Amino acid sequence: MLLDLVYLLALGLLSPWLAWRAVRTGRYRRELSAKFLGRVRVTNPAKKRVAWFHAVSVGEVNLLGTLVPAFRARRPDCLVVVSSTTDTGLAEARKRFPDLDVIAWPFDFSWAVGAALDAVKPALVVLTESELWPNFLAAAGARGVPVVVANARMSPRSARRLSRVAGAARRLLFRHVTRFAVQEAEYAERLERLGAPATKLTVTGSIKYDGAAGERDTPKTRALRAALGLRSEGSAPLVLLAGSTHGPEEALVLGAFARLRERFPRLRLVLVPRHPDRFEEVARLVEASGLPSVRRSRITVPLAEMPAVVLLDTVGELGAAWGLADVGFTGGSLDGVRGGQSMIEPAGYGVPCVFGPHVWNFRDAAKRLVEVGGAVMVKDAAELEVELARFLADADRRGRAGAAARALVQRQQGATLRTLDVIDAVIAPPALPAAA
Repeated sequence: MLLDLVYLLALGLLSPWLAWRAVRTGRYRRELSAKFLGRVRVTNPAKKRVAWFHAVSVGEVNLLGTLVPAFRARRPDCLVVVSSTTDTGLAEARKRFPDLDVIAWPFDFSWAVGAALDAVKPALVVLTESELWPNFLAAAGARGVPVVVANARMSPRSARRLSRVAGAARRLLFRHVTRFAVQEAEYAERLERLGAPATKLTVTGSIKYDGAAGERDTPKTRALRAALGLRSEGSAPLVLLAGSTHGPEEALVLGAFARLRERFPRLRLVLVPRHPDRFEEVARLVEASGLPSVRRSRITVPLAEMPAVVLLDTVGELGAAWGLADVGFTGGSLDGVRGGQSMIEPAGYGVPCVFGPHVWNFRDAAKRLVEVGGAVMVKDAAELEVELARFLADADRRGRAGAAARALVQRQQGATLRTLDVIDAVIAPPALPAAA
């Protein structure tokens, strides 16, 4: 009850900003009855046990794209329900799982999470990465529903925030999590220091390695190549892909690209902002740069030739775009706020990447890629331009770095099966047929 009052107070204080954001971006307006009241519907005619998998947004939905099919193959006795918090996450989940019920995640009010749990009736809840909402966990615990956090992580920033919460409250939060399937030992150590019992922690590795594709010549990549007018023969363009960028990274990348293009006339830029609600803002930046450009969403017939800049203002095409890239930059790594976006996906495609120093969300992956020579970490935008130029000037170096990155990803795979083993430990196996 106290938490509900805190949430309501925060909502009241933020309501002017939320209303402005809703008008400006269209966010926060969809499926409000599910989010505020927990009014969701699940179809379960066979009365199977329900496994509820939750992903915050598109990145975590992509992770479920690896975990959920593997779970369904192992546990056909269970019905899977998928939820997401953001509108883009819901749209991507419905695209990936057209045969499953995909529902909006309820806000953490006691009445909303209680109603959603009663409607779904899960035998198991699987959360991804760092989604620990106290009212939801308490409601699941009260109903005897085991909760597993898959691909769990605890960044230094999150650890500092959680350390400000009283120890008793942290222990209460962790009490309602049955098991943590943790990406790496460093995250497990942080969780233990914060009060999570060591018996609940299993280091499984990152599922994102398993989800990293290695095949560039896929139907989606071929379709994108054709749409962009990107030749693969003769003096084909060199493609720099800046993926999952945040402000002010787009402006920094555009500036570096304009200067690099003077030295490398074949160079083209594919720019992919992390959040769809920034597409318009970034489009204005691209237009102001004066560089020939096109927005992916406005390509209705294949282009005759790829322009200098392509703004990938669509959802779900980043993987296909990495299949076109010669060198990459992974965003969220220069501003010191976001903690970096995944460099595992481009590594799986054999794309050598450059990223900034702020990569605590992917500290282990970044460290390993740098150690094997599959990526380069830079301290600022000036160094970014220098290292990109080195890759662009040396095709052999690009090839060696890309091969090293891909080989690392292949060596790290297997976390999905280890995570399924953790889940198996908390959900009972299917009942055996009665003896004749």
